[in-house]
Amino acid sequence: MSFPKPFYRWRPHPWHGLTLGPQPPITVHAFIEITPFDTVKFEVDKETGYLRVDRPQRSSSQPPALYGFIPRTLCAQRVQALSPNSKRGDGDPLDICVLSERPISRGEILVNARVIGALQMIDGEEADDKIIAVLEKDNVWGMAQDIRDVPQVLVERLRHYFLTYKLIPGETSNVVEIERVLGAKEAHAIIDAAHQDYDEMYGSG
Repeated sequence: MSFPKPFYRWRPHPWHGLTLGPQPPITVHAFIEITPFDTVKFEVDKETGYLRVDRPQRSSSQPPALYGFIPRTLCAQRVQALSPNSKRGDGDPLDICVLSERPISRGEILVNARVIGALQMIDGEEADDKIIAVLEKDNVWGMAQDIRDVPQVLVERLRHYFLTYKLIPGETSNVVEIERVLGAKEAHAIIDAAHQDYDEMYGSG
């Protein structure tokens, strides 16, 4: 018996063992760590590839979209160069938010996502951009090609979430800044840069 290619006899690491996507940087894979129903922040464990509880959310804020990362990307030197007010990349895979009309309540899944824009975000002087995408073949958002094709209120909800998700109740200081809302072409450039940063660090094998 012959197995299809690629075939994984064991579970691949979601950051290193999966491909960038079917048509990067336009359509990419998104490994989902958190859903809009989660009150705990989950994050992939870089050593094992399993989801780990990063922290319970201290506030009532919940992500307004599916939230995860793009495999084989890294926020390092090239990503930082596209964010001139940052001092370094955050050293993590590139984050992505995926809009879906149908509620998806299960994390640790892989989805195809069409990239439509990004939030250029700086977290404690580190470039920490958030790619914005729509679920491929989604009945409502699937035709969107650029950030201008979705209601502004959805973008504002994402902005509000990331501007407040690290705030500690009772404190007013915030280490997170959102510099700009970017369109699809600029988001594509960030993904290309993050993939090159990844290849330089880990190789393209």
